[in-house]
Amino acid sequence: MPVSPTYRPDPRFPALGADYADAVEPARFPMARLRYRNQRWAGRVGLDALTEAEWEAAFARFGPLPGNMPAPLALRYHGHQFGVYNPEIGDGRGFLYAQLRDDAGRLLDFGTKGSGQTPYSRFGDGRLTLKGGVREVLAAEMLEALGVYTSKPFALFETGEALERGDEPSPTRSSVLTRLGHSHIRFGTFQRLAFIDRPDLSAKLVAHCLETYYPTLGDVGPAGFFRAVVQESARLAASWMAAGFVHGVMNTDNMIITGESMDYGPWRFLPHSDPDFVAAYFDEGGRYRFGQQPNVMSWNLTQLASALLPISTQDELVAALQTFPDEYQKALHALMFQRLGLTPGDVEPDLEFLQEAFTWLTQTGVGWDQFFHDWFCGAASADRAKQSPQAARYEEPIFAPIRAGIEQRTPARPERLAHPHFARRQAVTLVIGEVEALWAPIAENDDWHTFEIKMADIAALREALDFPAPRMHI
Repeated sequence: MPVSPTYRPDPRFPALGADYADAVEPARFPMARLRYRNQRWAGRVGLDALTEAEWEAAFARFGPLPGNMPAPLALRYHGHQFGVYNPEIGDGRGFLYAQLRDDAGRLLDFGTKGSGQTPYSRFGDGRLTLKGGVREVLAAEMLEALGVYTSKPFALFETGEALERGDEPSPTRSSVLTRLGHSHIRFGTFQRLAFIDRPDLSAKLVAHCLETYYPTLGDVGPAGFFRAVVQESARLAASWMAAGFVHGVMNTDNMIITGESMDYGPWRFLPHSDPDFVAAYFDEGGRYRFGQQPNVMSWNLTQLASALLPISTQDELVAALQTFPDEYQKALHALMFQRLGLTPGDVEPDLEFLQEAFTWLTQTGVGWDQFFHDWFCGAASADRAKQSPQAARYEEPIFAPIRAGIEQRTPARPERLAHPHFARRQAVTLVIGEVEALWAPIAENDDWHTFEIKMADIAALREALDFPAPRMHI
């Protein structure tokens, strides 16, 4: 396999031993038709030179990558699902396939979705629908463009099976997805170890996480590790809020110790500001609604703290957990101003301005993404805002204090406005109606044209915003 000189395999997780995962066999699919290839990230991990046949062998058949893991591993974990503890879960349709370094020296995992049954599949078929795979590609690409620390969709193959699902017209088409992520160690990984009363394994895993994902911290022990996870998780919650994103299933088994967003099922982007906006049709009580996400993240961190209690002290863990509100506010301040293309100033007046903006957005119901598109870099976009489809709303008296708050602040890198993306009157959005509209021609005629247009629009958005990569530990 012609990997480039920048390919750096580094399979760390298998060295932990057999207590954390189970070796599994990938499913054998009747077909492997490439639907998405992330050549941009392939270059960053030294796999851009793979031929089509080699790409299929690696990411549809899952033959071992050179110098990497000899067999995939289905990870063991538990978790709270909609607030109810479930000890009967684990990697049920995915596995850890390989680990390698990117061009920044960061350890990344190849994980899968839809790659077949494992010991944790229970009654599931271990498969992923093609629509589910397409939705995950869209969500992760859009989130990356908006500056969210997210897993990266790497490869999507259609696999030629007919699946029965209760939430899609069935039979429906099948796929297998490979994603690139900074760790697959979940809050639920530690919850399982506490549940089976193995503090020795918890301590070993903490040491692994510190050495592998937080090496700059040194030997700070479980409480220091937890404090770092609190900080990164606070930033993740704030980044979802700035992006107008509702994850939909914030179960503890979907929370990663590096503060990375992953696993996109019933996600939604806001059409307009609504704290009660719910992504999942089955979230009848609105547990994971948009405005509740920071509180849920704090609750999830409390469960992780409980799992670490056998190897730490309550006082240290509580002290770390109590940093969450400040860390969240600090991150929200920075990320909302990033989204607006403005330079942050003093925290207190900035947060007051952001609260006024949130209130105005909610009261008026204007387009969420359209507002940020129209006013990117503040006063430098005043003439562009006059051409907006919602320009009339900016002339209303209720908007006057928001406009003043925007225009009195300093634009951040206003030269970005020269990008052709900002010649658009309409913002690039990814609301549910658009997702369904681009899926319909795929389902009916295998027509991917609308999907390709949307992917090109998202790529242009990413280039135009040019947000710095989220702070990532090496």
